[in-house]
Amino acid sequence: MDQELNDKLHSAINAYDTHYLDETVAEAVKEIIDNDFENNDTIENLKTIFSLIDLTSLNTTDNSINISKMVNKVNQFWENYPEMPSVAAICVYPSLVSTVKDKLLQPRIDIASVSAGFPSSQTFIEVKIAETSLAVMEGADEIDIVMSLGSYLEDDYLKVFDEISEIKSACGNSKLKVILETGALPSMKDIKIASIIAMEAGADFIKTSTGKQNPSATPEAIYVMAEAVKEFKEKSGKMVGLKPAGGISTPDEALVYFSIVKSILGEEWLSSEHFRIGASRLANNLLSEISKRNGGEEVSYF
Repeated sequence: MDQELNDKLHSAINAYDTHYLDETVAEAVKEIIDNDFENNDTIENLKTIFSLIDLTSLNTTDNSINISKMVNKVNQFWENYPEMPSVAAICVYPSLVSTVKDKLLQPRIDIASVSAGFPSSQTFIEVKIAETSLAVMEGADEIDIVMSLGSYLEDDYLKVFDEISEIKSACGNSKLKVILETGALPSMKDIKIASIIAMEAGADFIKTSTGKQNPSATPEAIYVMAEAVKEFKEKSGKMVGLKPAGGISTPDEALVYFSIVKSILGEEWLSSEHFRIGASRLANNLLSEISKRNGGEEVSYF
């Protein structure tokens, strides 16, 4: 049975175009930036990017006090910035999901939790499933996991697929975001294959990185992931979301990812339902940039 499933998975992978040269991807990204970045650099698009943010705190020192303060700022945000959209979600460790759930007053903002042995995914599948189930039980609307890089690098694609499938089942009605940790993958071809495995296994989003690995998100990685999402949509009819995360802190950096997703996937992906940006510093920098363009001053809210 395992051999049969393995053959089916490899057959699914082989149905995609995985013939990527890193330098070709870099050229394609440069062309999009050269052609589209300036036109996309508008206040309205900066506001849209703000609405795509998963406001994230994943520090060793996180506790109920500082997470409560962050949530309270989110609750009060519209009173201070009525012309702005809200962030898409608040992302924390599993043990702090209940704190966010207790404090969050805005129903349109999701609660996201890293889970399943984040950030290395180096634990037992039983632990990954249990942690995911507990995070959902505590109130997580979304679960961010890291695919098993160790298994992937051993070419054990079926194990990677099976783990993601089992964790997806543990999510129930909550969305599953699968982190590929693209900076640890050897090539653009590997980023494409990892994207395919995650989507075939049931991922609702594919995500670049944890922010704990160097390099983290890169425009080249999101280009290849967007191409994979486009092909998956053509084959399955399902729209899978994209989430660049890790090291994205300036409006210009965010606009690069926005431009790539818009160019490859089109306008229908440019909402929080199918596009997120994981960030901790980006929110303030976007607020500052919008304020300055409107004749105001630098902002430090979050």
